[in-house]
Amino acid sequence: MADQDHASLPAEGVFELGDMRLESGVTLPKAAIGYKTHGQLNAARSNVILYPTPYPAQHGDIEWLIGRGKALDPDKYFIIVLDQLGNGLSSSPSNTPAPFDRTRFPVITIRDDVAAQHRLVTAGFKIERIALVAGWSMGAQQTFQWAVSHPDMVERIAPFCGTAKTTPHNVVFLNSARSALITDVAWMNGNYQEQPVQGVRAFSHVYAGWAFSQPFYKQELYRQLGFNSLDDFITGFWERRYARRDANNLLSMLRTWQLNDVGGTPPFGGSLERALRSIKAKATVMAGQTDLYFTPEDIEADAALIPGARYQVIPSVWGHMAGSGLNAVDAQFVDQQIKALLGT
Repeated sequence: MADQDHASLPAEGVFELGDMRLESGVTLPKAAIGYKTHGQLNAARSNVILYPTPYPAQHGDIEWLIGRGKALDPDKYFIIVLDQLGNGLSSSPSNTPAPFDRTRFPVITIRDDVAAQHRLVTAGFKIERIALVAGWSMGAQQTFQWAVSHPDMVERIAPFCGTAKTTPHNVVFLNSARSALITDVAWMNGNYQEQPVQGVRAFSHVYAGWAFSQPFYKQELYRQLGFNSLDDFITGFWERRYARRDANNLLSMLRTWQLNDVGGTPPFGGSLERALRSIKAKATVMAGQTDLYFTPEDIEADAALIPGARYQVIPSVWGHMAGSGLNAVDAQFVDQQIKALLGT
């Protein structure tokens, strides 16, 4: 796999990976990974924080955790926000030439994401030590995988609102969202000329029922986000959230999410327990109290398998979105937990 030849990389860009052999055995030609950095690398190259994107975000969407005085403080740390494969900036169905475009884009796993990120970090930035990997939702999946794949490189991890293996119920939820999208006649088996707008709207409506909790809707907390009615919220928040993304990209990343399982990492032979017990990083693992698909029970079970891990529950009725930075109270809780971890 050839690497982009850079003595130093720009603060924001796309790193060329060359032909990348994926876990499926398929080689993705001219693969690339998007990224953005904040802060400066210190002389010891020891102040690095990796912050991978969640579904279906791009690097500019998750900067709420970055800022002066925050846990991810660019005055102290060199923070690399990493774009997942499939998100429209890194190699994706929407930007890969035939014959690997659209639905022919190969299956991507979380380990493929981490392999691409590792190549960027080591070959691109010449970094060998990671002070922290932190991530929400699918970002948490990548965080767990970093600690399992590179135990001697990663010093700390803070996965929040995500599991080390996707549960069967989570798979069912994602299948329902996928089914809503592909029933649009404009889907055309993924070979659409224009985005399947009705399908993406249906997808967003299914998703809306899962990402926030029942108390969130009952208490009409969407008013705190500037919406005056439930209909306004579904249209103005959820439809808008997914209308900006390519449908094939949405489904490629969804498939990656469904396949997530750190137990599949060689040499653990499918054992989630063995994989998590191999983690050497100091860990703070967080769950949203009312998360409907990355449940506190599932996340607590993961945390219990990581040696010395600290498990914390975000006391919130914002469901899965408690980890998204949407409201100040939950954002401060996550920030404080990561600050405490960085202080160890």
